[in-house]
Amino acid sequence: MKLMSELRADALSGNLYPALSVGLIMGIIGSAYLISVGALVFAGPLAPFLSQGTIMVLFGGFVVCLWIALTSGYRGAISMTAVPSSIVLIVIASTIGVEGNALARFVTTAAVVVIGAVATGICFLIIGHFRLANLIRFIPYSVAGGFIAGTGVLLCVAALSLMGVTPDRQTLPSLLEPGLLWRWVPGVAYGLGLALATKHWSNHFILPASFLLIALLYNLVLAVLGMSGDEARAAGLLFAGTAEGGLWHPFHSGDVAHVDWAAVALQIPNIVTLIAVAMHLSALELATNLELEWNREFRAAGGAGVIAGLGAGPGGSLIFTFSILSNSFGAETRLTGIVTALVVGSVVLLGDSLLNLVPVPLIAGMLLFLGLGLLDEWIVKGRARLPWTEYAILLLIAAATVFLGFLEGVGLGMLITMVFFAVRLSRVDLIEAGYTARERHSNRSRSIPDRAILRAEGERIQAYRLRGYIFFGSVGALLDRLKQSLDSAPRPACILLDFDAVSGFDFSAINGLCRFMHAAQAAGVRVVLSAASEKLETGLERNLPPAVRENLLFEPDADRALERCEDIVLATWRSDPAANVDPGGSLLERVAGDMERHLDRQVVFEDMVDELRDWLEPREYDAGEALASIGEPQKGLQLLIDGEASAFDSTGTRLFQCGPGDAVEPRGAFGAHGAETAMIADQPCRTMMLTPAARLWLEENEEQLIVKLYRYLLTADSRGNGQA
Repeated sequence: MKLMSELRADALSGNLYPALSVGLIMGIIGSAYLISVGALVFAGPLAPFLSQGTIMVLFGGFVVCLWIALTSGYRGAISMTAVPSSIVLIVIASTIGVEGNALARFVTTAAVVVIGAVATGICFLIIGHFRLANLIRFIPYSVAGGFIAGTGVLLCVAALSLMGVTPDRQTLPSLLEPGLLWRWVPGVAYGLGLALATKHWSNHFILPASFLLIALLYNLVLAVLGMSGDEARAAGLLFAGTAEGGLWHPFHSGDVAHVDWAAVALQIPNIVTLIAVAMHLSALELATNLELEWNREFRAAGGAGVIAGLGAGPGGSLIFTFSILSNSFGAETRLTGIVTALVVGSVVLLGDSLLNLVPVPLIAGMLLFLGLGLLDEWIVKGRARLPWTEYAILLLIAAATVFLGFLEGVGLGMLITMVFFAVRLSRVDLIEAGYTARERHSNRSRSIPDRAILRAEGERIQAYRLRGYIFFGSVGALLDRLKQSLDSAPRPACILLDFDAVSGFDFSAINGLCRFMHAAQAAGVRVVLSAASEKLETGLERNLPPAVRENLLFEPDADRALERCEDIVLATWRSDPAANVDPGGSLLERVAGDMERHLDRQVVFEDMVDELRDWLEPREYDAGEALASIGEPQKGLQLLIDGEASAFDSTGTRLFQCGPGDAVEPRGAFGAHGAETAMIADQPCRTMMLTPAARLWLEENEEQLIVKLYRYLLTADSRGNGQA
């Protein structure tokens, strides 16, 4: 019902006239194209079956165009058998080797066409149903642009060929012969004129009016010159079709016995290459600046292929060179594709007698117009908007498409693009940031002596935050940088590698990292890896000997990894403190001031808690128990008396650690405040809680005592938790 409502609305709107004009013209051109394909496929030994074969191709074009017009996400879609698929069909017909009569060869060829249409249709349906189109949709811009530009060149060459012009030096002198002038001058003039006219005016009447007027004048001139229709068609001035009217199956059920299934099996590689829809979808997106829903387009092409195949016709897909006319002339309605399909269907039913009045130069001029438009957009204008490297790739792919073929051109383009991508990616610095423990410390609460040791020995922790994709082209520079750190002064006690921002890696990366692990173990340097994926951890464990594996430590995040590195440095210092004498004085001398301030703070805290004891409620927590949970209303302010607890955000990242003398959720003393962090006990903890009611009573009756608490909370070292 929705489709019928859409068609009814378009038929009653201004979209009707552009749809009729573009659909009629593209139906004529499409029919001529499909008849030409049939003539090329069913040639040579298959010539006796030319009429049946051409009907097969026309029927397939009719079904594909109608079905995709009704189901495609692009409302102006015009679809037929794509040029690459047509080339494959010609290859199939010319390479089938069947011993016996011509009927066996024809039926075998028809069987391959049917199987190819149904098989590719089912593949497209599977891709669309399971939403797998994203796996193939991201075709590089330069590759798609080269495909479009190459198509533009081939359209121009095809147009000239239709007009009897071969672009080489030998035929240039013959272009001025009267017989040839009649063939190429009107077509070139029409193509160039239509291109210039559409650049200045966007009126949708230009296309049908010019086509019908020139066709009428052309036939009128031929009549004035006394040239009959047969003579004009023999001279290549009017279209000479081969399709006889009548819709029928090209072979009967009994003919299946003549199929050479061994010959069919040999054509499987060619059948696979019938999948050409992806390039046309990508090209249409670029040419019209639209974004298509690829899974829907694959389902549409799949349904069309299955139906066409069951009717003994070849499948097809959306043709961007035809569909862009819907965008150019304001005919983005399903009626455009329906009208095109009906014109093709009328040729299936009635034959091509009406097409016999269409001048060949007019068809050639339309193809020339399409080709020139693509060349102007991608060759001329593309130079201004593309970097020279991308533009060079585009030109190379266009040339490969012209001289080697569509599939070869696209394959070459993908290969070149991947090489350029690998080269560019190898130049990206994999180290996003490097730091030492002097510049950054973990969120674990440390004693004053430990903090002093880490300040003095912080450079013995070398940390690197890695990023991007690590592969064979980029791992070399990374390994050189890491190995240099092993020889730095002072020699590091451990090296931290943070893989949190690494998107992936190949086996070359694992192999290179294994070599670095060997070097680190030989140098006596521990390696700590944070946020390493399970795949990386497994790869390292499988490719390292036990002695080197024991030198590795894995932590879930950078904070825990940095904490582990700090523990290693502290353990190393304590194992031989005499070897770590600092010229600036002994450890006791360096921490004396900090120790004194810390002890003074503890004295103030203990005195304050003792004075507030009558208004505080004791709380005890086991290790792993939550002192506060995110979003949970707090019943009061908690003062940590014994133990340690860590604060975590909603992602599970540790933000800071609290110890004796710290406050947990101070705003809880002022009402039902939801905790912003989760506070988890690292070890058994004991707290004293001040409830809102007790705080209010103190403000009213013990003003000096509550002011003392507020002063402590404002001046206490909260270690960056932002709560005091």
